[in-house]
Amino acid sequence: MKTIDVCLSPELIHLYDVSDKAVVVVDILRATSCMVTAFAHGVECIVPIASERECEQMKLKGYVISGERNGQKIPGFDKGNSPFEYMDENISGLKIAFTTTNGTQAIEKSKGAKKILIGSFLNLSAVSKYLLMSDDNILIVCAGWKGKVNLEDSLFAGALVDTLRKHIEPDCDAPIIAQELYLRAKDDMLNFLSTSSHVKRLNRLNIHKDIEFCLTQDKYGVIPVLNRGELTLL
Repeated sequence: MKTIDVCLSPELIHLYDVSDKAVVVVDILRATSCMVTAFAHGVECIVPIASERECEQMKLKGYVISGERNGQKIPGFDKGNSPFEYMDENISGLKIAFTTTNGTQAIEKSKGAKKILIGSFLNLSAVSKYLLMSDDNILIVCAGWKGKVNLEDSLFAGALVDTLRKHIEPDCDAPIIAQELYLRAKDDMLNFLSTSSHVKRLNRLNIHKDIEFCLTQDKYGVIPVLNRGELTLL
């Protein structure tokens, strides 16, 4: 039987052999939610970049540059990290270079995996259905916050485990912990997350609507996948 595991922080990824795994990177608030939204609205590709400076240089190659640090748009960049910035009809066909505090760092640390998929609540069912059809063992990599575990990414991990658990064997206790957390929170995730550190951080920036949107399940059917350094549709 296939296995599923959860890496609760990118700082722990060295403990896992990703070479035979389909890795699902998740940064619910808000990088992977933005990426899924952008592809749902017709973006051609997204290049995830760890470095702010390297991302800025992509402007010279014709890319729209998007990025945030500590929840706020990087000065001089075209776009920030709100999914609502990626719903404009003019976004169709664009190439985007994207750097974030946590999400793009998690993608970078996941390189070497057999596959890297982008997960969010917005495309939960699409990712789940794909993984059920795949022969690959699965590792969910939670972006967390600056190397620390966070609640919202752990909830997504639990939700994905919950959809797959009847067909896939947990590889250790982390998937069980995440699933139990999700089952406790699923009926009112917004309220459950109200005391979490990143939700408090974003609320101070007056972007409560982003939080609500990013917790919406199954709005989109797209699955971004990393191929030769850029994300495209599966």
